[in-house]
Amino acid sequence: MSACAGVFAVSCEPVTEASTLQTERQLNRFFAEVERRALRIAEIAVRDRDEALDLVQNAMIKLARNYVSRPSDEWTPLFYRILQNGIRDWHRRQSVRNRVMVWFGRTPDNEYDPIAAAPDHNERTPDEHLENAQAMESLESAVGRLPTRQREAFMLRTFEGLDVAGTATAMGISEGSVKTHYSRAVHSLRETLGEHWE
Repeated sequence: MSACAGVFAVSCEPVTEASTLQTERQLNRFFAEVERRALRIAEIAVRDRDEALDLVQNAMIKLARNYVSRPSDEWTPLFYRILQNGIRDWHRRQSVRNRVMVWFGRTPDNEYDPIAAAPDHNERTPDEHLENAQAMESLESAVGRLPTRQREAFMLRTFEGLDVAGTATAMGISEGSVKTHYSRAVHSLRETLGEHWE
């Protein structure tokens, strides 16, 4: 099925004017022209065909919803900007997920191997998926119970990836205080989540 199939079905009101019909045809032609290249770009960027297809479909829907009234010669740069933003957001979410999974001992050594890191849907068993989901729920619950400053330091350092100086600026405290709050948060989480560290 084409990535652009049904874009108007979910994104536009019923067509009633000839000019709107013309715009719809023009947009569908545009999607048909860019779909293959866009999918290839996304697939190379995220190394997963299903994720890439979702990113391309989302970019098409956003273009149809938000920019269909723009001149058609602007569609190409707008579409690729939307797609690139979607790819960047996807990588940011993956980065956050990977930082979080450090707490459960599920990251590779310090050396990053892109081949080993490529998604392998046959690699994890249903039990492993369930275990990861339970670990994430446990982490979220444990983080929610931390004292406010510890929670802020942990979230900014781990989930947002800020360094000590950036965290200090965000929290309005000294770098030494950030280190103290972060260290206490990690110690508390390790005690609370001991079963997930092994």
